[in-house]
Amino acid sequence: TFDKQRKNRNTKTHRTTMFTTKLQVLTKKAVSPALLHRGIFASPTTTSGTTWTNNAAVSRIISETDAQSPLFTTLPTARAFSSQVVPAAAAGTITRTLSKLDVDAVAKIQKELSQVDTNEDGRIDADELSELLKKHDSAISHDEILEARELFYAGRAGGSLKFEEFIEVLDDIAAKNNNNDHPILNGNCSAEYIYRKTHAKYTEEELNIDLTHLPPENARDRLAYNAVKGVRFFFDGLTGWNNKTITKEKVLQRVIFLETIAAVPGFIAAIVRHFKSLRRMERDGGLLHLFLEEANNERMHLLSFIKMKNPGMFFRGSVVVSQFGFGSAFLASYMVSPKFCHRFVGYVEEEACSTYTKIIDAIETAPEGSELAEWKTEVAPAIALGYWELGEKGTVLDLMYAVRADEAEHRDVNHATSELALGKTNPYTDPEMKVSMILRKYVRDIMARDDEKLSPAA
Repeated sequence: TFDKQRKNRNTKTHRTTMFTTKLQVLTKKAVSPALLHRGIFASPTTTSGTTWTNNAAVSRIISETDAQSPLFTTLPTARAFSSQVVPAAAAGTITRTLSKLDVDAVAKIQKELSQVDTNEDGRIDADELSELLKKHDSAISHDEILEARELFYAGRAGGSLKFEEFIEVLDDIAAKNNNNDHPILNGNCSAEYIYRKTHAKYTEEELNIDLTHLPPENARDRLAYNAVKGVRFFFDGLTGWNNKTITKEKVLQRVIFLETIAAVPGFIAAIVRHFKSLRRMERDGGLLHLFLEEANNERMHLLSFIKMKNPGMFFRGSVVVSQFGFGSAFLASYMVSPKFCHRFVGYVEEEACSTYTKIIDAIETAPEGSELAEWKTEVAPAIALGYWELGEKGTVLDLMYAVRADEAEHRDVNHATSELALGKTNPYTDPEMKVSMILRKYVRDIMARDDEKLSPAA
């Protein structure tokens, strides 16, 4: 029944206005590798449109007003797109000239589309797209295939796309044509309910973060920066923290207390955005999910460290007082100026990255047989092994590296959100960017394959 309905469906669909922000990444400072390699941030491409770069020196994002600014992505540099254009007549039912896909690439794509066309209707739906991408699982991860399937289904509202339209879509995405409407997605409503966990197993490259600092540029930034410096000075004095004398006890006391506070901003941001969405009866753009994930990630830091030390009653009482005071102040501040609060958290996370780097250095340089050196081999708590996938014998040192990578991600996310125009779509889970990135990987892989390497029909 569904097949008959799909065959009879009018293919001329009305494209609604896209409420999404095209983002441009400026090459000024480094961003955490975790954001780059997970597709949350991506490297800018060259303006020539024929080669890809893997420049990791990216920092601020701003709303894009230049129509010629390229969509960005992070892709392997196996092969540049061909400069040979395909005449319309050579592409079968394709009605226009393709600018990036050559004749061989189109033939390969058509062959694979035919192989996954289970109902033989000459159209591709979400399930068939999933099967198509599985043929290129060496270039596209399992999670990306699942995400592409969900976004395609949501973007097409359960509908499908003609083969010739899909090939034209691939050419547009490969050519980085910036149209007002995305060729697949009829709106970005999926950002409101599709969100994928970003905190999982890190690669070696993602763990080696850069210590970056975003200089204050206006009065709001300077106020946030000085507030963070003042809070750190007070807290260092209160806890007796000294970077020259780092011990197990001092580390655990510091990180446990900080993580009880660090999980507050993300949850408050999510609460305020949730109530605002209900009150105004409008979309949030997916940022609510982002900050709930951030809050829970900070909570996982706490639940891991608490397995290594059981604080006393005075410590626990201090946490209650601090949460009440800081939580109330942050809630009031966020209702007045979310941008200030996200800049404040961005600077807090800069300090966190610095602190965890000093802790890691102290562990790695600790003399053999010393108390701190034990963390090089001591197995991390089971909850940490499972959450970050550290392996059966993951150490406390491995845990510190993973937590630092989380903090670097929070740093970049909050700094970028502080500059994001209100009411815009979450740039880190923007359906447009996600779908385009995955399909570019598909195009690049199929163009790099020889005919005999194409997957056989199922």
